[in-house]
Amino acid sequence: MPKCKITVLKRLVHQDLVEEYMEPGVITRPCSHFTDGQEFIVDDHPGEDFCDAAWNDIYKAYLALMSGGSFSPWMKDENTYIACCSDGVRPVFFKLERIEE
Repeated sequence: MPKCKITVLKRLVHQDLVEEYMEPGVITRPCSHFTDGQEFIVDDHPGEDFCDAAWNDIYKAYLALMSGGSFSPWMKDENTYIACCSDGVRPVFFKLERIEE
């Protein structure tokens, strides 16, 4: 049965949005829940170390990949998809890869 490797590609802060819409001092850096390059191997749920909100955001793409779906012609590799969490001012980008064990 395939598993999914989830890699944290990039964490961003949209400083212009922070300055315009957030209370001063609330957000000053990228999401601290993850680190760039962090990896998770998932066969059902990524576990307690994974942000629940981020998992909610990428879950549909995870299900599609694990069900044999692909995101071609958009993706070069049919076993891969790029997703992100829905935090508007400091999103985290993830690479989801279907892997055979």
